[in-house]
Amino acid sequence: MRCVGWVRAFCVTAAVVICGGCPSFADPAVSGIAIDAPAESRLSGGVTPEKFLYFSGFDLWRSGGSFYGGMQWAPRGLNEDGFTLKLLLAEGTYRYLAGTTNIRGTGLLASIMPGWRIKHGKFEAKIFAGLDLQNHRTSPDDPGNSLRGNHAGLRVGADLWWEPTSSIMVAASISGSTIGTTFGLRGAAGWRVMDRFWTGPEIETSGDEIYRQYRIGAHLTSFRTAAFEWTLGAGYVEDNSHRSGIYGRVSLLTRR
Repeated sequence: MRCVGWVRAFCVTAAVVICGGCPSFADPAVSGIAIDAPAESRLSGGVTPEKFLYFSGFDLWRSGGSFYGGMQWAPRGLNEDGFTLKLLLAEGTYRYLAGTTNIRGTGLLASIMPGWRIKHGKFEAKIFAGLDLQNHRTSPDDPGNSLRGNHAGLRVGADLWWEPTSSIMVAASISGSTIGTTFGLRGAAGWRVMDRFWTGPEIETSGDEIYRQYRIGAHLTSFRTAAFEWTLGAGYVEDNSHRSGIYGRVSLLTRR
């Protein structure tokens, strides 16, 4: 069995989080950053909207892990509707079975995605699409893994954020790439705590036509220290190779 490496992101990621793809990479669009509060969040720990948002983080689970970083640039300001450019760099490792052989895959990703921000009341959406570059290696070599080597394709993503009341948020992130037809979906809900951060449940699924991963857990979003905002996530993960365990995610962002 081969695994096409994708998470997520985002991410988020992330909102922004983030959130993303299959678990070999944790795209912020599906990995925590995509559910971070919008620039104009009224949490007392919020920050003044600026033109640049920088993010980074890591995601670990039983069969692999990923590290990612990037930025978003909105020439009119992060809190204004209009053009937004997203840059993403990520590296991840993952394990899968090819017959009875345990394979370790390593993947690198670079993506540049122009997008657009739309806000109506307490609802915000960001939609991105652009160039996706990936490199994959396997150890031992797996000729059955079509992702080996260098690839170029199209990556698309969307981050959604809604505050139906002053104390409740709902967020979702979607990410996909034509490389391996990979995908990632993530949803979260949260409650405002002490006017300092959001916390609540999260769910996620990611993979491709062969590999699937499922997650259920909890998140803590937009906890601010100085000029930085933190998002944490943890919970239970299981894949279609019957591997299960605990996942953990930490992401960090700042606006300038």
